[in-house]
Amino acid sequence: MKSTLRQWLIGICLALGVVTSAQSTDVRVAVASNFTAPMKVLAQAFEKDTGHRLALSFGATGQFYAQIRNGAPFDVLLAADDETPTKLGAERHAIAGTQFTCATGRLVLWSKDPRLVDAKGEILRGGRFDRIAIANPKLAPYGAAAVEVINKLGLSALLGTKFVEGANIGQAFQFVASGNAALGFVALSQVSENGVIKEGSAWIVPAEMHPPIRQDAILLNSGGQNTAARALLEYLRSEKAQMIFRSFGYAP
Repeated sequence: MKSTLRQWLIGICLALGVVTSAQSTDVRVAVASNFTAPMKVLAQAFEKDTGHRLALSFGATGQFYAQIRNGAPFDVLLAADDETPTKLGAERHAIAGTQFTCATGRLVLWSKDPRLVDAKGEILRGGRFDRIAIANPKLAPYGAAAVEVINKLGLSALLGTKFVEGANIGQAFQFVASGNAALGFVALSQVSENGVIKEGSAWIVPAEMHPPIRQDAILLNSGGQNTAARALLEYLRSEKAQMIFRSFGYAP
């Protein structure tokens, strides 16, 4: 009887140990929408190289900020800016000293029509289109960068009635890809591969026309004791990760 009870207890302990081990290898990652394509590639490499599993959620950086402040159980945030991780650190929702820039994003004016967008973006001045897609500038850094560019060009009044606004850069891209907008400001990573535009026409916006779109990572409080989460942060700094980012048009 005692032997049976002991075996049963050992079995329960081992089972609990297996569950704990499995849970500890999972990293819940909140990823800015523009980082979707490279992060999917990087996740496969990371899981193969480390054995850890990633659970990826994609969305607008501003939305993730609100969710994390309200207790969303993410371990790591990959933002489309450096301001949001800084705020989360200052508000003690993230681990101090863990923030760093993974890569710098590039903004591009893109259309599926191979003849619509010229290499200098002069199409914007002509206004020969019905709709132009941008991400919500209050939530998405790429949307804020697009507004900055439009203001610098002095085209706010001309284009203001043509905007169709996506909740994030992923939705802005879908508006253009589906034909609901003739063109739009999207992330270079969404429309290029190894530095080449995959289809359509595009104007890669000069980096000096808007503040740098820094893609910052930070370890959140939920991941503070998660060794796999810390391993992911180290992996993001690796040359292998940087090669993946560069292949999608990000600067180091």
